[in-house]
Amino acid sequence: MATDVSHKTRLFTESVIREMTRRALACGAVNLAQGFPDFPAPDEIKEAARRAIDEDYNQYAITHGSPNFRRAIADKVRSYNRLECDPDTNVTVTCGATEGMIASLLAVINPGDEVVIFEPFYENYGPDAIIAGATPRYVTLHGPDFSIDPGEVTAAFSDRTKAIIVNTPHNPAGKVFSRAELELIAELCRRFDALAITDEIYEHIIYDGYQHLSIGSLEGMRDRTITISGLSKTYSITGWRLAYVIACERLTSAIRKVHDFLTVGAPHPLQEAGAFALRLPASFYNGLRTMYEGKREILFNALTEAGFRCRKPAGAYYIMAETENLGIADDRSAADFLLDTVGVAAVPGSSFYHRAELGRRLLRFTFSKSDETLLRAAERLGRLRALRS
Repeated sequence: MATDVSHKTRLFTESVIREMTRRALACGAVNLAQGFPDFPAPDEIKEAARRAIDEDYNQYAITHGSPNFRRAIADKVRSYNRLECDPDTNVTVTCGATEGMIASLLAVINPGDEVVIFEPFYENYGPDAIIAGATPRYVTLHGPDFSIDPGEVTAAFSDRTKAIIVNTPHNPAGKVFSRAELELIAELCRRFDALAITDEIYEHIIYDGYQHLSIGSLEGMRDRTITISGLSKTYSITGWRLAYVIACERLTSAIRKVHDFLTVGAPHPLQEAGAFALRLPASFYNGLRTMYEGKREILFNALTEAGFRCRKPAGAYYIMAETENLGIADDRSAADFLLDTVGVAAVPGSSFYHRAELGRRLLRFTFSKSDETLLRAAERLGRLRALRS
């Protein structure tokens, strides 16, 4: 029957990113679609997890996070993000940043609320807002540098605006929001009494002298910012599903209630290992940046030599590439051609836009792969010129 499912489910599709992974596995393509490493996690972090299991951290932790992990998170965000943070009143540990986002939205949204979302966007944001009961209001980041039009952002705010979602460093665009852009967003949040919900999962993957800035550290934003980050990308442990939400006590109380009934809690032994990871020295993060700079270079060169037009990202580990030189009608056809004929999986750009036409000439590729994988993809992409001629 047409009435036996929620009408909300008719407003969005399943993940295109994860669909492309399934298709890549089925046909043996090089998977540059989904952003997870295919190389090992750091040995010392894996050893910390084994040690935690052996020490019998194998039962439920406190639902909002083990004390040791929350202390490590609080120390980290005070030092790196310049956020005031009490581990007992401001931290909620979640099962990935994905749960952190939906738990936060469910905790603050009421019927009639609107949420401002920049497009292109990570594909969860729109569905999350809809599931929470909000109406998304989309604002375009304009290429080629994915810049903000201040007038368009301002026009998206109204008395119905409950929150704006900010993702920096940005997936899929690789944009790092500047202080001026974040100050503009902060001013609008204060003017319209709105919240900033900020996804900072790529905060340590940043290049070319760019600096990460948390909007919650700006004047007047402490009590109106929900900061979401996690360990998946920084420590190459996407399967561990460890993340956290930082907010003032009022908001944290509501987020913890929702989180408790969504997932109860994240895996206890992995939280203990996560506490170890967060206390790694600065040399780890310098090495991380250097590693991804090299991978960025391999993929960027492969794409440009194959005829794509693209820019090097300032952060995260994705490249958005324009497909017009392929002579193919649209992004989905281009993705199918690359997958089936070339043997490389990418994500159609339209899946990152509410207005699909804005992404019809774009594909997203990830370089969160081993050098061997990237070089194999480069070899296959090198066939494109011959295939087009």
